[in-house]
Amino acid sequence: MKAVGIICEYSPFHNGHLYHIQKVKELYPNHKAILILSGNFTQRGLVSILNKWDKTSIALHYGVDLVIELPFVFATQSADIFAHGAIQLLNELKVEYLVFGSESNDIDSIKNLASIQLNDNNYQKKVKEYLDNGENYPTALSKALKDISGKTITLPNDLLGISYVKEIIRTNSNIIPVSIKRTNDFHSIQSDNEFMSATGIRKLLKDGKDICKYVPSETINILRNHIYNQDDYYKLLKYQIILNENKLSTYQTVDEGLDKRIINSIFKSNSYEELVNNIKTKRHTYNKIMRMLTHILIGFTKEEASKNQDISYIRILGFNKNGQAYLNEIKKDIKYPIVKACNEIEDDMLKIELRSTKVYANTVENNELIQKEYSKMPIIK
Repeated sequence: MKAVGIICEYSPFHNGHLYHIQKVKELYPNHKAILILSGNFTQRGLVSILNKWDKTSIALHYGVDLVIELPFVFATQSADIFAHGAIQLLNELKVEYLVFGSESNDIDSIKNLASIQLNDNNYQKKVKEYLDNGENYPTALSKALKDISGKTITLPNDLLGISYVKEIIRTNSNIIPVSIKRTNDFHSIQSDNEFMSATGIRKLLKDGKDICKYVPSETINILRNHIYNQDDYYKLLKYQIILNENKLSTYQTVDEGLDKRIINSIFKSNSYEELVNNIKTKRHTYNKIMRMLTHILIGFTKEEASKNQDISYIRILGFNKNGQAYLNEIKKDIKYPIVKACNEIEDDMLKIELRSTKVYANTVENNELIQKEYSKMPIIK
């Protein structure tokens, strides 16, 4: 058996994601589709509006064969760390291809830019120069790449694609990266067709507007049950900041000086949006600040990040009969424990995962989400 990999967050699963799966099936009809799925928090530091079990159920419904969790310690970090965890998992799962969405859909250019970042000594020098001039990190990377290659890369899927390819090269992986054209603008909140970005869909949901045109029926059915809203966690975040004001700098991604900005901003802010805007500087992007606040919310420290730089297990969230057959075929060659529950092995990364779910579950009235962390049964379709 052979497999093709997908890396996604599905917050929420929309028509563009369905198109992605359909294209993967069209390109590789004889391969099993393996999804590396971010859990209850996303790479931009946002709360996922659907929990990981609902996202798994939707993915299996629309054709994914096997769903593997990307641990919190990778899922809520910068593109390179996010890619590191995801590619490690795909390598271990013997995936032949990785298919990802791309604004440019120019895989040769993405490979070239990845090679520049890894191998061109002048690149890091230029990045440092831009950082010293006050640019934020993503802008410094983009400008340095343009100086060397003549190409401007600023859109998020292309940048994430570069991180995927860098990790494939760095680990000497046999995975072949393949891009498909992204169906919509990442930041789009308007659309004349059935495709809209997850950002746009979340905005419509927040404004109480209809999203039926942009998401498949299974997503609509699950969204009717419960939507996890970012601002529902703000009071808990505020409590964490006040309680830990003298040790904010110990949390992952809280850079020197930002702890003081957080304390100075927390009492004049009434929502996540206000807090981010009050902390934000030219040097620190919205996404960086949101990731930082998520790490404070979960209590994820720099020490924990340092000790958990590589995957230590493979956690199954769900599968169908094809995914189960594929896993049974390769599991003898997998060097990491395959787990279904957070208490199945003694592992620090799993403990952080459980902690993140306990915080995430604060906005629901029952303990079902927490209980599922201890359940040994993945979703089976």
